[in-house]
Amino acid sequence: MRIRSVWAIAQKEVFHIVRDPFTLALALGMPVVMVLFFGFAIEFNMERISLAIHDASKTQNSRLLERVFTSSGYFQSRYVHSPAEALQYLDEGRAHAVLLVPPSYARDLKPLHESAVQILIDGADNSSAGSILGYLGGVQKRALQNEFGTFREPVEIKTRYLFNPELNSRWFVVPGLAAAIIAILSILLTALTVAREWENGSMELLLSTPVRPIEIILGKLLPYSVMGIIAVFFVFLMSQVVFSVPFRGNFILYLLACLIFLSTYLAQGLLISVVTRKQQLSMQFAMLSGLLPTILLSGFIFPVEHMPKFFFYFTMLLPARWFIEISRALFLQGAGFFSILPSFLALCGLFTLMITLATRKFKRDVEP
Repeated sequence: MRIRSVWAIAQKEVFHIVRDPFTLALALGMPVVMVLFFGFAIEFNMERISLAIHDASKTQNSRLLERVFTSSGYFQSRYVHSPAEALQYLDEGRAHAVLLVPPSYARDLKPLHESAVQILIDGADNSSAGSILGYLGGVQKRALQNEFGTFREPVEIKTRYLFNPELNSRWFVVPGLAAAIIAILSILLTALTVAREWENGSMELLLSTPVRPIEIILGKLLPYSVMGIIAVFFVFLMSQVVFSVPFRGNFILYLLACLIFLSTYLAQGLLISVVTRKQQLSMQFAMLSGLLPTILLSGFIFPVEHMPKFFFYFTMLLPARWFIEISRALFLQGAGFFSILPSFLALCGLFTLMITLATRKFKRDVEP
């Protein structure tokens, strides 16, 4: 392999990028939009849950219970006149949950006795229902403490969240954003590069030169690698300045993982471009193989451990899954090299596979 040939191809690709406003807008604008959009929009913690309350007891005890709900910060209460009206709120989507306090609530509220209230939750939105159920445990404990003062449970469990004590969902989302942005950006950019050469007819000229396929591939990947690294630095800067996500790991390890991950997706985009030879078709394949799996199947939003077995093993073929594991481990846990070594090796294996496929598929003839 000759470095001068690689450098010449890279310079030619830079001229293409500079003269193409769409590519420039994609490379420079997409990271900004995606970081701000996903960083602020994706929020797993629910607040201001609409709660319809019907209080048939109308006692000091029932008002104390209602105050526990409203003062928790999670619920936004609205009082209704009857259980039927409360159910109507639930049916019409004006309330996520309903609290029904029976007339006998205060009378039954004694130590060693049971006093029950009914809570109805809209199960159509299972993620909201799960969050509400999670909050109810804390609300119940606080209500019991208010009623009986020194109430103690037979077994007291003290929960402490490591690495993300406030369960801030942005700390969970933003480290994965680098994977989503790099994957989408690199696949889209490189998926167009060879296809554009074929459509413009300039590939024949390129193939008539003594440049080897591997030199063409590396020359085309080099400028997009630089743009990808700039995007990585931008995402890292935004995570620290805008979202205040702590970074506890080794930055050199993070940068090395970014380089391997970036090169893997650049090679995948190049492979798509080589196989399809059409810009429009390349774009569609890039969206299908890059955007959707990275967002839905990589663990960026949904944990891969909870997926059915087939999809759990299928995610092992996605470089984004391994990079997101590395990124979150370095950002939040401050993991060392040996902790992330399995993910690192999987990422290196996929990179080797993808660059080999792209090189072998690159034909030196102009015949389809």
